[in-house]
Order: sequence, then structure tokens, then C-alpha cells
Amino acid sequence: MKTYTITVNGVAYEVTVQEGSGAPQVAPTPAPVAPAPVPTPTPTPTPAPTPAPAQAANPAPAPAGSQGSIEIESPMPGKILSVAVQVGQTVKRGDVVAILEAMKMENEIVAAEEGTVASINVSAGQMVESGDIIATLN
Repeated sequence: MKTYTITVNGVAYEVTVQEGSGAPQVAPTPAPVAPAPVPTPTPTPTPAPTPAPAQAANPAPAPAGSQGSIEIESPMPGKILSVAVQVGQTVKRGDVVAILEAMKMENEIVAAEEGTVASINVSAGQMVESGDIIATLN
């Protein structure tokens, strides 16, 4: 026979297991043993938090130039790998404006219309959500 002490929900039980015939046997349930006292932790003084420098996780660059009337939006969430245009550059319909990595694939974000780049609202390495404005055109 082997005796074990088992704790269930903070209550300790003594259980005796008999080795032998292989036929299951049910032992009577003994009275619970008083649980061991749990030490209460003493609070340790915590130092006053020091203010962290104001810094965003993904700083959005200030738009270069004024906002244009044609917005080029991100079609899906992802990471901007590169920006292929500059403010003032003339683009044609279908020209690549930026490369967006989403689901381990590189996606070309293209200009929907002809125009001049009025602002670039993202930078390489920045995370964007679906619908975020990547750039604007005039």
C-alpha cells in the first residue's frame, strides 16, 4: 500500500492506494485534512514611475506638402516596405506609389489616376491598416 497526500482546491486529502489484483477497488472517502496555512505576502514599496519620453510605437510622418484631392489608400493591413514616389513627382495611372507587405507577400500600391504627388503620409517600416491614406495626388 502507498499513501499519498493530494490537495484539491486548497483542501489536503490522504489517499491510500493498494497495489495488486488489477480489479478496481473504491476506498472510503477519508475526512479532509486541514489545509496548510498560506503565507500572506508583504507588500513591497514600489518606486514612483518615471515619465517615459513621448514616443509613438509607429510614428506617422507629417504629410509632406499639402493634402491632395485624390487619396491613395491601403487596401489591407500590412507594413510599408518602401515608398516609390516623392512629393511633386508626376505619376500616371498604374504607377507604383509604394510597396506594402501583407501576409508575407509584397503588394504594389499603384496610382488610380494621373496626377502630381501632393503628400506622402507613410514611411518605410510603418504599419498601416486597411483604409489608411498612403499618399494624395492633385
